[in-house]
Amino acid sequence: MAAIAVASLTKSFGEVHAVNGVSFEVAQGECLSLLGPNGAGKTTTTEILEGYTKPDSGHVEVLGHDPQHADLAWRARLGIVLQSVRDLGDLTVIEAVRHFAQYYPNPKDPEAVIAAVGLTHKAGSRNDQLSGGQRRRLDVALGVIGNPELLFLDEPTTGFDPEARREFWDLIESLKADGATILLTTHYLDEAERLADRVAVIARGRIIACDAPHLLGNRNTGLAVVSWTEGGIAHQEQTAQPTLLTQELAHRFNGEVPDLSIKRPSLEDTYLALIDGDELRGDAR
Repeated sequence: MAAIAVASLTKSFGEVHAVNGVSFEVAQGECLSLLGPNGAGKTTTTEILEGYTKPDSGHVEVLGHDPQHADLAWRARLGIVLQSVRDLGDLTVIEAVRHFAQYYPNPKDPEAVIAAVGLTHKAGSRNDQLSGGQRRRLDVALGVIGNPELLFLDEPTTGFDPEARREFWDLIESLKADGATILLTTHYLDEAERLADRVAVIARGRIIACDAPHLLGNRNTGLAVVSWTEGGIAHQEQTAQPTLLTQELAHRFNGEVPDLSIKRPSLEDTYLALIDGDELRGDAR
């Protein structure tokens, strides 16, 4: 049974079709990343799955239940990290995490979660004494403290410095290793490539591509760009056989090829090409 099953999902706000026939599944234990520009439908889709927004039509099943009719026991199986932080008043970091841990039947260790999001040195600080980035880390800690079966991450590392982002990635990978299912929305493509088993690109309220990061948009078979310098002039050539071209260059130069580099399409290249292609098709319509 899929942890998440969505079929022909729609949601409009007035004349704006925020979600326009979205269909996808997320297997148990899988991490699926939703990528898309602002206004593409990522947040609306996620809010429907979490039970906060009612769809206009379509089928939605999350952990075997319709989110619109699920109970508190179902909600306790979820972990949710929203884009906005919670108002925690005068609680310190450790007090807030310990308090939220009491809501769950099998929470993670509060001190371990605080360490994983890089807030150990701020454990005794009140929420209103934290910087914006530190408040975001606390929000992530509260989202994962319940040791969730299914974790919704909406732009989870916004405001994190590079070291904190990588510590958070380690935390997410440990949750995956324990069998958690994860739906991740992020603007950081390196984050999606590191954490996601599959990536779904959403634009204009529709899924336009869905595959493993290294296969998305056939990037594994895309033309490579081989660059080198010859006679003081920079050269580059697109080729489906970069190894063969490199061998030919090495033979021509009798060894080392000056300034040699080989670049295949990155996830960012592929993502931008998919979005640009969808915009062109939309303009044509």
